[in-house]
Amino acid sequence: MTTATTTDTKAVITCALTGVLTNPKQHPVPVTPAEMAAEARRAYDAGAAIVHVHFRSQEPGLGHMPTWDPDVAAEIADAIRTACPGIIFNMSTGVMGPDISGPAACLRRLRPEIAACNAGTLNYLKARADGRWAWPPLVFDNPVDKVQAFLELMKSTGTQPEFECFDLGIVRSVGLYVDVGLAPAHPHYNFVMGVASGMPTDPELLPFLLRYIKPGAAWEVTAIGREEIWPLHQRAADLGGCLRTGLEDTFYLPDGAKATSNGQLVAALAACAGRAGRAIASPAEARALMHLPT
Repeated sequence: MTTATTTDTKAVITCALTGVLTNPKQHPVPVTPAEMAAEARRAYDAGAAIVHVHFRSQEPGLGHMPTWDPDVAAEIADAIRTACPGIIFNMSTGVMGPDISGPAACLRRLRPEIAACNAGTLNYLKARADGRWAWPPLVFDNPVDKVQAFLELMKSTGTQPEFECFDLGIVRSVGLYVDVGLAPAHPHYNFVMGVASGMPTDPELLPFLLRYIKPGAAWEVTAIGREEIWPLHQRAADLGGCLRTGLEDTFYLPDGAKATSNGQLVAALAACAGRAGRAIASPAEARALMHLPT
């Protein structure tokens, strides 16, 4: 993938199936391996070449909680790969604090084609309309030594890092990781937009961000929010980026209706690509475009 505006580069679509803490009692997110596989298949049938997966606890009543149990991770991955032949598996690695033993165990067990690498630290904040914090202020800490540990591990498992960037400084940091030899020469950037204390879901921000990525790098947008995110998705499609949506990022379709499955969201994203004159990449085509092993 390149940063050029193009209609001949096929669009690689990622579906973020479930997220880290979304409660399945309140929202239609999959939790069990069978549910994950069924939702992945809906996304796959709608055009997703990649699934981004968070692993959920399988203990009764704890499906809203994450897990780093490698056995659970393997069961989920196996179910998805069986349901969606050839699909590209992308796993989350996000943890707070210096202990990365949980995601490290899952990386070694699954050896996924892609894994998220949170590329810098963010004050993770949100305020309510009444002036109170929506949750106690958090620091999502990703210092360089933690990033380096993940990158060294991903290199050993043959996993391509996807650099999650919450602000412009983190985008520029990825370039520095490349400069000092920590990161691949052609990194994959994921602009995370819509976190209240990070980059806003502003389509006009995208051309600016593209000025600060490494030449020839692939990029995509994670757009977090309601129906207001869809102009940002369209801008990403118009500019030639990879595309991502899913119930981790939003519950809302472009018309404001609530989505009941990942397949609906992926279909809406594929329509953005179509309006940009771009065809949808199959998993095999996505592997070639992203220089992944076949």
